[in-house]
Amino acid sequence: MIPLNRASFFKEKEAIDGLCEYLRGSDKFSMGSKCREFENRFARFQGRKYGVCFNSGASANLCLLQSLLNLGRLQRGDAVGFSGLTWSTNVMPLFQFGFTPIPVDCSPEFINVSSRDLERRLEDQTLKCLFITNALGFTGDLDRIRDICAKRDILLLEDNCESLGTELPSGKAGNFGLAATFSFYVAHHMSTIEGGMACTDDQELYEMLVISRANGWDRNLDPAVQQRWREKYGVPSEFESKYTFYDLAFNLRPTEITGVLGLHQLKHLEENVDLREKNYLAIERAFLANDELKALDHGHITKLSSFAVPIVCASPQLRAKYLARFQEADVEVRPMIAGNICEQPFYLKYADCKYDLPGTDFISQSGFYCGNYPELTERDIQIIVGCLG
Repeated sequence: MIPLNRASFFKEKEAIDGLCEYLRGSDKFSMGSKCREFENRFARFQGRKYGVCFNSGASANLCLLQSLLNLGRLQRGDAVGFSGLTWSTNVMPLFQFGFTPIPVDCSPEFINVSSRDLERRLEDQTLKCLFITNALGFTGDLDRIRDICAKRDILLLEDNCESLGTELPSGKAGNFGLAATFSFYVAHHMSTIEGGMACTDDQELYEMLVISRANGWDRNLDPAVQQRWREKYGVPSEFESKYTFYDLAFNLRPTEITGVLGLHQLKHLEENVDLREKNYLAIERAFLANDELKALDHGHITKLSSFAVPIVCASPQLRAKYLARFQEADVEVRPMIAGNICEQPFYLKYADCKYDLPGTDFISQSGFYCGNYPELTERDIQIIVGCLG
């Protein structure tokens, strides 16, 4: 069988040996110095000023939106756009926080929102925020999307959980908006078993992310920043500050294990990304040679950090044909993420309005994906190519 993923970690033995060494030599496992070091190094890799580590990518999404509410940059009832092809925990917080969720269609050639899709939605909707998903290692034309959002004063956020390492000429995916979230779940580009990150260049948002991640207190801020918060709210002493809670928050903290594994995986991330791109380009030749399949457009991408191998067939009927081939070859496959998220039971339960998303419907009904990871062998690639021939 060719599974979706073969190993919990890239260079797995080295990662496990390093973790065991840490566990034997440390007496602290709750969030601490290793997590902080990981935050700083990840932010440098991404090219952002600040990183805040979480226990999952979903938690990063949740805390990011809570932080924007706390700061007053978003208000309950605001119209927040989201990608029609996305993951549940991108959309669920929009309902949970009382926003008005507005789906934006995705273009089959990108499997992502394009500037054209966004402009069409803006013909009949005014958005306060766009929380876009960069799906499966690909993106839309993020530079043009950024420009549209800037022109219309739309707050742009990116879920970059599946496109860590993807680059466009104008920057890395995850760096086009105010903030972005990342996931380190097993089978993502880098694994800490569970884990996530939010990155931003905005100091005020960074401070609120740190506060909202852990109970609403200031313990994880730098001393000078702590003092500023304490003076602002009249906290009389260090003693009283221990249990002073400044705003609405959760407990979404990672453990030091996340930091240790993250630091290990980060050392090898560029090699990981290069191997994924190499694998995808080797498999892509089958799309280009087969009229029953649609090759995805990544001409606007300079580094393709392929999370998986998306397969978009020319019709839903052809999808059944190719799914059967993969299943017969014992290659594990999945639906195209959550498909049209607006057809999911939770969405239908809570949404007030229905929107047509023809591009997303086509991707959902005609597409699926198989795994892509550094451990794929040449024989694995040949089997996948054979299924597409």
